Amino acid sequence: MNADASPKRPGGRSSHVRAAVHSAVVALVGERGADQVTLPAVAKRAGVNSSTLYRRWGTLAALLADVAKHRGDVGAPPLVGDLRTDLENQALWTLTELSRPGGIAFFRAEVAPDVDERHDGLRECLRRVSERFRPVLDAARERGDAPPSLEQVLDRIVAPLYFRVVFSIPGTDEAYVRDLVAELLGKLPLES
Repeated sequence: MNADASPKRPGGRSSHVRAAVHSAVVALVGERGADQVTLPAVAKRAGVNSSTLYRRWGTLAALLADVAKHRGDVGAPPLVGDLRTDLENQALWTLTELSRPGGIAFFRAEVAPDVDERHDGLRECLRRVSERFRPVLDAARERGDAPPSLEQVLDRIVAPLYFRVVFSIPGTDEAYVRDLVAELLGKLPLES
C-alpha cells in the first residue's frame, strides 16, 4: 500500500448517497403517497443526479423495496419483562409502522416485483417480523413463562394486522391489537 494513499472513508460516498436517497423517499412518500413519487423527484430531493438512481435501483419499485429492507426496526419498543405487555408493545409498533404514511407502500414494493423477487421479499419481511417477536418469546421462556410459539404469534397477531392494514379494514387500532394478544394468551394451555 502506498504510504501517501489516504485510507478509505468508512461508508464512503455510496453510503451517503443511499442515506440521502432513502430519506428523500420516506419524506416524499409521506407527503405525496407512493403513487405520486418519481425517481426524478427523489433525485431532486436527495440532491443527486437522476442517472444515479436509475443506475443503482432501476425502478421506483426497486428503490421502495430497498428502503423497506433497510428501514429495520428503528424505534421498536424495548422489552419490559411482561409477556402480555411486550407482545402488545411489539404488535402496536408493528401496526404503527404499517399504518404510517408509506408503510404499506414499502411493504407492497418489497413483495410485489416479479415472482422470484416476491418470494425473496416475503421471506425477508417474515424474517424481520419474526426477529421482532422472537426476543419477547425467548425472554418469557427465560423467566419461566410458557409463551406461545412464534408461529402462533405470526398467525394470530401479525397476519391479522397485515391483512387488516393492507385492506384498510376499519377498527384496526390499539384496542384491536390488545384483543388479539388477549385472545392468543387466553387460548394457551395452562401449565400443570
